[in-house]
Amino acid sequence: MLAVQYGMGHHSLALRIGQDPIVARELLKAHRETFPVFWDWSDRVFNHACLEGSLQTRFNWHVHVDENTRSRSLLNFPMQGNGAEMLRLACCFAIKDGVEICAPVHDAVLICAPVQELEAAVAKTKAAMGRASRLILDGFELRVGETLVRWADRYMDERGAETWARIMGLLDEIDAAEMGVAAE
Repeated sequence: MLAVQYGMGHHSLALRIGQDPIVARELLKAHRETFPVFWDWSDRVFNHACLEGSLQTRFNWHVHVDENTRSRSLLNFPMQGNGAEMLRLACCFAIKDGVEICAPVHDAVLICAPVQELEAAVAKTKAAMGRASRLILDGFELRVGETLVRWADRYMDERGAETWARIMGLLDEIDAAEMGVAAE
């Protein structure tokens, strides 16, 4: 769905879903018919970028259009740019409210708090994210989820399991090699 909204064409969609291009073309047509308000907005954003030579976020972060600018970048910019604005504001609000932000992570924040204060810190962070979304999105508040990870556990989704296992294996090899060198 996101790739379609960011301008994925029927050939790429066909490859992604393992169908003929004609099926993908019909799916894209159905998407435009199902979500006409989105597509009207998206077309206006793209046309504005082409005519005016730039797009900007709510707080004036610009992307300039030139002959090398990809159409997908223009279609992606309002979501990614304003998402970055929201995350920056959310971090500022949370820090001001006493939350220790370790790092922003794409569309989330990693916070640190003593175990007995963790739930309160999460609530403050979620409130900061809600406030930021209301400012960027003219009063609309995005839903905010949470994943709590307590020491000595590690956060890992399915995409990171293989990478984590590989890194840990490499570290084990380094440790073994260093022990072998030290034993000689």
